[in-house]
Amino acid sequence: MNKIILLLAATLFFTWADAQQKTYCNPINVDYGYCPIPNFVTKGKHRATADPVITYFKDKYYLFSTNQWGYWHSSDMADWTFVPRKFLRPEHKVYDELCAPSLSYVNDTLLVVGSTHGKDFPIWMSTNPQVDDWKELVHKFEAGAWDPQIFWDKDTDEVYLYYGSSNMYPLYGVKLNRKTFQPEGEPVPVVALNDDEHGWERFGEYNDNTFLQPFTEGAFMTKYNGKYYLQYGAPGTEFSVYADGVYVSDKPLGPFTYQDFNPFSYKPGGFARGAGHGATYQDAKGSYWHVSTSVISVKNNFERRIGIWPAGYDKDDIMYSNTAYGDYPTYLPSEGKAHTGLSSFTGWMLLNYNKPVQVSSTLGGFQPNFAVDEDIKTYWSAKTANKGEYLITDLGEISTINAIQINYADQDVTFMGKPETTTGHKYIIYTSDDGKKWKVLIDKSKNTKDVPHDYIELKTPLKARYLKLENIQMPTGKFAISGLRIFGKGNGEKPGAVKDFVPLRAEPKKKGERRNVWFKWQQEPNADGYVIYFGKSPDKLYGSIMVYGKNEYYFSGLDRSDAYYFRIEAFNNNGIGPLSEIKESK
Repeated sequence: MNKIILLLAATLFFTWADAQQKTYCNPINVDYGYCPIPNFVTKGKHRATADPVITYFKDKYYLFSTNQWGYWHSSDMADWTFVPRKFLRPEHKVYDELCAPSLSYVNDTLLVVGSTHGKDFPIWMSTNPQVDDWKELVHKFEAGAWDPQIFWDKDTDEVYLYYGSSNMYPLYGVKLNRKTFQPEGEPVPVVALNDDEHGWERFGEYNDNTFLQPFTEGAFMTKYNGKYYLQYGAPGTEFSVYADGVYVSDKPLGPFTYQDFNPFSYKPGGFARGAGHGATYQDAKGSYWHVSTSVISVKNNFERRIGIWPAGYDKDDIMYSNTAYGDYPTYLPSEGKAHTGLSSFTGWMLLNYNKPVQVSSTLGGFQPNFAVDEDIKTYWSAKTANKGEYLITDLGEISTINAIQINYADQDVTFMGKPETTTGHKYIIYTSDDGKKWKVLIDKSKNTKDVPHDYIELKTPLKARYLKLENIQMPTGKFAISGLRIFGKGNGEKPGAVKDFVPLRAEPKKKGERRNVWFKWQQEPNADGYVIYFGKSPDKLYGSIMVYGKNEYYFSGLDRSDAYYFRIEAFNNNGIGPLSEIKESK
């Protein structure tokens, strides 16, 4: 009888936690390395990466990003395998090991090169990148490019380099010799910022600072329907408004024209904020995605993560990236969902936003509610990393749970760079209806993987009110959580329609700052937050801003000369309310 009970328990656990994932959640869960640069960790050692690029090559997704001492590959965009590898030679005395790398392919060969201001970095090539099997294609790349991207134009069998990272100079492009992969001719200026016109290109956390010129960087080229889409990041990687824009041309080196809708990749609100300096790629089924940098910037301006957003081109060849509810559970490519509207969003809502929390202990000012406030910059920390430290989140009522995301924070960690091995994050999650009787839901007490943003999708939804996350062991540092996020559906009512939504903006012929708009609306009593949609056409409201707990938002990211359209919806743990009427601002 005991054997039967154990077998049933094991079967239930498999059903709940170990089935093939259909969804993912941003920030993506990979074993991010720790910052290797001494000057960047004076306020605390921490995990960090940025400037990601993904390409689908020989039935695998390959992911490279800054200073990881290796790269990842995946067959499904959910489970990533790390391949250790240092690409710089011993004579390269720099901390930035493969900073802002270029990742692309030509025919059956994957190409990689990192950022450098010199002319002695190699271009690496591999036909078997699932393992550490690389050779030099070019011993010394003469371009000396920072934030490089090598682009192969498959239609013409020509190769180009795009690069640049500066608040003084534009981005450049140059053709590469198809045989030697060295530059041919002089570089051509291809894109420069125009922040006097484009509000979203202005410096600052809210595009509101004028003390420093904004940066343009992260050039990336995509070709679609015979047109060249040159993408670029602005205004600075340390800000929540970090975004990607795009210029379009009929020729690979221009001239380029600013796309009517920009930034095309933008996420200033919510938990995982920022969507700049990225790359656009196709999945196994041909659908487009955009991978980009998400911001933390607490222990250092360059403390960052990676987010992946559904993307595409509409019937008018407008490039877009869909970030609405982009840090909630989203369907993976295997599910074949459309990328417009909310088609790729599961509809699983956040159940524990600002709900009551109980903890085993608290370190100083790292208060318990920071674990449920939907701010990745704040976190709760226990006093120790001891087994038995815990956090209990109360959903307020018995709710249907579909998925859980555990976002660990770095408190008193000791690692720098990429450790060869770690103990991994070990923990147990319990559930309860009354906060007294507990059942094991997920047991990762034997886990050996680093899972700093662990995401667990339950195959069978579960009903419970309380969840308890109990620490077993940390790979380093104290037991600290920036977000224990529970997704599913509550039992109450969705919010109603938002009333009195008004965008306040200076009229074209009157004195005023037309790059800014002040949104005001009547607070919806049942709302946890709101999503504001914007665009330059009523049928292209591709931009989105998530706002929690307020009935106003000051947006500084408009283009000065153009008319805009806006609408808003409220959401809570039970679902999403109806969209408001579209409001025009000329």
